[in-house]
Amino acid sequence: MSTSEASVQVFYSPKMVADSGSFSPSASKPEWVVQAWREAGLPIELVEPGPVGREQLALAHERAFVDGVLDGRIANGFGNRSQAVAASLPFTSGAMLAAARAAIDGTRESAPFAGVAAAPCSGFHHARHDGAAGFCTFNGLMVAACVLKQEGRAGQIGILDFDEHYGDGTDEIVAWLGADWVVHYSAGRHWRSPAQAERFLAEVPAIVDTMAGCDVVLYQAGADPHVDDPLGGWLTTGQLRRRDRLVFEACRRLGLPVAWNLAGGYQEDRRRIVEIHVNTMRECVAVYGGSAG
Repeated sequence: MSTSEASVQVFYSPKMVADSGSFSPSASKPEWVVQAWREAGLPIELVEPGPVGREQLALAHERAFVDGVLDGRIANGFGNRSQAVAASLPFTSGAMLAAARAAIDGTRESAPFAGVAAAPCSGFHHARHDGAAGFCTFNGLMVAACVLKQEGRAGQIGILDFDEHYGDGTDEIVAWLGADWVVHYSAGRHWRSPAQAERFLAEVPAIVDTMAGCDVVLYQAGADPHVDDPLGGWLTTGQLRRRDRLVFEACRRLGLPVAWNLAGGYQEDRRRIVEIHVNTMRECVAVYGGSAG
């Protein structure tokens, strides 16, 4: 297969999209970003993900919480009980899981883009085992990790969280489960200042190296560390693009399958958020399949 015939698998369904009625655009963002990737002429293949079931969500969450949210009795991460949002949630976690499975399966191949897949979704890392927080309802990172472990597809899973904010919900679920088979790194715990930007970029390869023993890496390529983000503020557009290239290069060097998502981004002009996510895909294409231009 030639590079021109190959493409990055993107696990997307319109069922992932909802009006959150919130400041956060995360429930609407999948549609915007996929459209932008297409308009940019990037080599992507859209694959319809299936939803995760309640039993799979309950591997990382209390079953009463799962049922309460999906049945409209407990508020979601946006602070409401929208049934449209509830219907979308099994598909956002389903997309993350499907991308991880595809990345793992792809490492058995030698074709371009083998070992990498994307899930254009957000709203995971603040969700705790028994509650929603910070625009996050279910922790799709931990749901995916638990299902992969249960299926025997992965014994050790890396969660590389380069969102602006600390993935406190992920750490809480890891502790609740006693999941010592998860290697979690959240940049929001360590890096927040523009003065740290170049040092952070210099350390990215070493950060990825800490996951060398993992069977897959779930990478949150957050847009909210951007200097102009109202909830962020320390990396430029160019530095975010370099961050992504360094992650993909390190994962490829180590032979680590990587499934990546969008995570946060809150700039009022959504075009600026989308530009960052387009750049992530450009770097993915450049590293795994040749130059994206």
